[in-house]
Amino acid sequence: MTTWTPASMPDLTGRTAVVTGANSGIGLPTALELARHGAHVVVAARDPDKGAQAVRLILREAPDARVEFGRLDLADLASVRRFAAGVSELDLLVNNAGVALISRQRTRDGFEMQLGTNHLGHFALTGLLLPLLAARPGARVVTVSSDAHAAGRIDFDDLGLERGYGRMSAYGRSKLANLLFALELQRRAERAGVDLKSIAVHPGTTATNIVKLGPLQPLVRLLLKSAAAGAVPSLYAATSPDVRGGEYVGPKAKLLRPSEKARSQELAARLWEVSMELTGVRFDELANR
Repeated sequence: MTTWTPASMPDLTGRTAVVTGANSGIGLPTALELARHGAHVVVAARDPDKGAQAVRLILREAPDARVEFGRLDLADLASVRRFAAGVSELDLLVNNAGVALISRQRTRDGFEMQLGTNHLGHFALTGLLLPLLAARPGARVVTVSSDAHAAGRIDFDDLGLERGYGRMSAYGRSKLANLLFALELQRRAERAGVDLKSIAVHPGTTATNIVKLGPLQPLVRLLLKSAAAGAVPSLYAATSPDVRGGEYVGPKAKLLRPSEKARSQELAARLWEVSMELTGVRFDELANR
């Protein structure tokens, strides 16, 4: 079987995509390839200067691209709402942005930072953009998880991790939440009859800015895949006609099997309800059909 590459992507003219965290890491080559293949791409990021720089880089590589910057801070639900309100049409949402292995911090809304940014921010964004996605045939939501999800554990009685904070355990928890969300979104879309594919991806260990490596960074980067390679699962999930909703795509566009916890429909349903309560985003398009 021939290895899938971005060269296999179809023409995306007429399609609109939002890529969160598209100013750096795997988000940048994801946005670049989508734009190169004809999509109108919104580079969603916190920092306007870095976002504008990413837009310039994409236009340098693909001069005819339709690309713009949109300010989005996933650690601030008010920012998520403002961003969503500025989007008028949407075919593809790539929930890519994330933080990893950081010290204990909180979002503007008081959530533990890794869960709040990686999961709750994207949960809210997806729900707010769902009316636009549901109106477009063949819409997709791609959510970046990680194999770190297998070590994740969600204690609903301690979502703030007041009983003890670990950088890696908090990250694994957020990535488990990403995968639970992606799979539950697919189940709910199917039950509601909404033409939407929700796919989770694991990019592999890539050379990005999500983790600060200090003086070892140059050496470690030699051992890591490039960000462009890390973007392949997202691009495959976003564009391949062969991908199915509810799949989990890994490096080289190979299908992976989620952990037993990630496949738990009971855990996913509870996380969904708690996430709606915390964010105030209801996903009415999935509930009223």
